[in-house]
Amino acid sequence: MNEKYELWLKNATADEDVVSELLSIKGDDEAINDRFYKDLAFGTGGLRGVIGAGTNRMNIYTVGRATQGLAEYVNSVSKNGKVAIAYDSRIKSDTFAKHSASILAANGIKVYIYPELMPTPMLSYAVRYFKCDAGIVITASHNPAIYNGYKAYGPDGSQLNLEASEYVLSIMNKVDIFSEVKTCDFDEAVKAGNIEFIGQDVIDSYLENVKAQQVNPDICKDSDIKIVYTPLHGAGNKPVRAILSRIGLKDVTVVPEQELPNGNFPTAPYPNPELRQPFECALALAETLSPDLLLATDPDCDRVGIAVKSEGEFKLLTGNQVGALLLNYILSQKTEKGTLPKNPIAVKTIVTTELCQKIADKYGCELINVLTGFKFIGEQIGILEAKGEMERYQFGFEESYGYLAGGYVRDKDAVVASMLICEMVCYYKKQGKNLIEVLNGLYEEFGYFNNSQVSFTFEGQTGMEKMAAMMKKLCAEPPTEIAGSPVALISNYITSEKTDCKTGEKSVITLPKSDVLEYVLESGSSVIIRPSGTEPKIKVYVSSVGKDEADAKNISDALAASVKGILGI
Repeated sequence: MNEKYELWLKNATADEDVVSELLSIKGDDEAINDRFYKDLAFGTGGLRGVIGAGTNRMNIYTVGRATQGLAEYVNSVSKNGKVAIAYDSRIKSDTFAKHSASILAANGIKVYIYPELMPTPMLSYAVRYFKCDAGIVITASHNPAIYNGYKAYGPDGSQLNLEASEYVLSIMNKVDIFSEVKTCDFDEAVKAGNIEFIGQDVIDSYLENVKAQQVNPDICKDSDIKIVYTPLHGAGNKPVRAILSRIGLKDVTVVPEQELPNGNFPTAPYPNPELRQPFECALALAETLSPDLLLATDPDCDRVGIAVKSEGEFKLLTGNQVGALLLNYILSQKTEKGTLPKNPIAVKTIVTTELCQKIADKYGCELINVLTGFKFIGEQIGILEAKGEMERYQFGFEESYGYLAGGYVRDKDAVVASMLICEMVCYYKKQGKNLIEVLNGLYEEFGYFNNSQVSFTFEGQTGMEKMAAMMKKLCAEPPTEIAGSPVALISNYITSEKTDCKTGEKSVITLPKSDVLEYVLESGSSVIIRPSGTEPKIKVYVSSVGKDEADAKNISDALAASVKGILGI
């Protein structure tokens, strides 16, 4: 490790922060080892890691190495390559974005870059708008401030596929991080036309595509709903406010402490709209304003969380609950208005609530299940587009607060989701209902579905090995019962094999192979176990169905405790 450290000490001189950090750890073997014991992993999602010095950190050198790999991939598939770039409010996001643009330009590739921070879905839109060969967005989504990331996209606007990612990685493994990454002066490349700033016309085009996804286009214009919105110091501030204004919502108050970009996230150390803490400033403001809805988008504005007032206090809704509400709203309203096409399709991930299957069945909508990751939802939209059947696609969603209506992008979009949530609130308020009451109505009709997730963290190299051993043991020795309920069906996505535990009959899973194990119980509940693709965690998704909220939660808690024992934690 010291050899790598000395190499960086000698060559990594272009970033003062990196130089300072390298000098500060001189002689500290543990600190040096942590930064250099491995290269930051490049997967289908790109890079993600702590900002700092070393091969296991996010810095201009690791970003440069990845971009050189992406540049060579683009030049292998196109003679006149084009790449779009966006970035969020995180520390060094703009630096990494401009550095990437300079490298691409030096490799003869035309670059389109937003002049200021923009949501991740707007990168997907730019890729499609300019017919690019690839895209880059600099973000670490909702991770803490010490993190940043680099997400690579393909020509369809979805995250880079496995084949392309492997090509990029193969180049990265050959490239000398200091001597073989081409670069040029950013400002000179702009003057030469090799780097072009994306204009307001593209932003307006995106917003018009978002607006076109309205189900009841005029319902917000005379609405009296009050909204408190927080972009959590991120990229959603301008586009979310712009789209809400365009659909006629006038009473939107932005949380002042969280309005402006700030990569340190001083009011929300974990800027994740799934959590209650990031809502604290909005909740304080709500005491004065008494709004109908609290709305929060994460720093790169691809996820949105909400809180709704019920029985005198604001209650946060889960991603599963909002997804079910939006699916029901879209399908029920289009059915009522006669605008639902023949053979409609919605798409969800396998870990997303089965309540949505009940809703889809009611309205004759096919519900496709895909692996975890929004790129698989984007893939299904692409299949429909290729067949000329885009009008069949109604909605795509995942339990982790990601939603998309429309095929104008191929990633989750908190701008369109925010718009549809606000529209939905307007519609139900005119009927004298809030979203909690609507949700309870769905539970009364279809059964009370409780979905929960528990995660177990395994840090470092030994942690990764321990997770792999756990998954291997589960494959070899699957549980026959969980919390006293017999396992009826096992879906092993690692081997692409589904087993009926009563008959022993096996069938093939047609989804791509993935490190996921699913157990459906005779009780109707289910458990899914998978290692995280971006964090050192094993995630357990528990789905239970009960006669009421308390019953479903008790079942869920018992299942989670039983799984913990099965994993030996």
